[in-house]
Amino acid sequence: MNELSISLNKYISSTGVCSRREADKWIEAGRVKINGVKAEKGNRVKEEDKVTIDGKEVQLENEIVYLAFNKPPGVTSTTDQKDKDNIIEYINYPDRVFPIGRLDKASTGLILLTNDGDIVNEILRHENNHEKEYIVTVNKPITPEFLDKMASGIPILGTKTKKCTLHKVNENTFRIILTQGLNRQIRRMCEYLGYRVKTLKRVRIMHIKLGKLALGNWRFLTGQEKQDLFRSIKK
Repeated sequence: MNELSISLNKYISSTGVCSRREADKWIEAGRVKINGVKAEKGNRVKEEDKVTIDGKEVQLENEIVYLAFNKPPGVTSTTDQKDKDNIIEYINYPDRVFPIGRLDKASTGLILLTNDGDIVNEILRHENNHEKEYIVTVNKPITPEFLDKMASGIPILGTKTKKCTLHKVNENTFRIILTQGLNRQIRRMCEYLGYRVKTLKRVRIMHIKLGKLALGNWRFLTGQEKQDLFRSIKK
C-alpha cells in the first residue's frame, strides 16, 4: 500500500463533505472524478491529485475538529440550510462541521459535532452500545412501577427498548442511561406509561460529559477526550 496515498472514500469524508459511506454512494453514482477521470470504489488519492464531486473540487480541511455543544431548545440537529433553526448556523463555526446523531428540537444538552466523516459512522453503529445519559423531568410523580417498567423495556416503534438504567433524582425527575437511539425514544417510553416529558437534557455521551458548559455554548474536546473516543470506537 502506498503510504503517500489514502483511499478515495476516506479522502472525501476527511474534507467534511460527507461520511465515508455516503462517499461510496457518490462514487458508485459516477459523481466523483480524480484528475478528470471517473472514479471507482477502491481508488486511492495522492497529494497531487485533484478530486471533484459534481465538477466541484474538494480538498482536505486544514484541521480535523471535534466539538461538544450544549444545544438549547428550538435548535434542530440538522445541516439543512432550509431549516432556519439548524444547528450549523446557530454554532456558526468557521469550517464545515456536522452533528453526530441527533437531539430532538425541544431537548437540550450535549451533542457532538465534527468534520471527521469517518468517526460519525463508527459512533452511530448501534452495535457499539455506547452509553448516553439524560436527566428527564416529567409531569407527575415518579413511582417504583414506572422505574421498573422503563428499565425493563417498553414496546415502541414496533420493537421493545433495550434494558436500561434509571435512578430517581426527585419526585418528578429521573436520570436514565441508554445504549440505543430510537426516534424520540425517552418521550415515547414515558408516553406509553402515561407520562409526559417536560424537560429532557443529555448530560453525557460515552465518557464525554456536558459538565458546566453553558447553554448555547460549545468547546473543543480535550486531548484526553479524543484519545478515549478513538479508543472506544476501536473496541
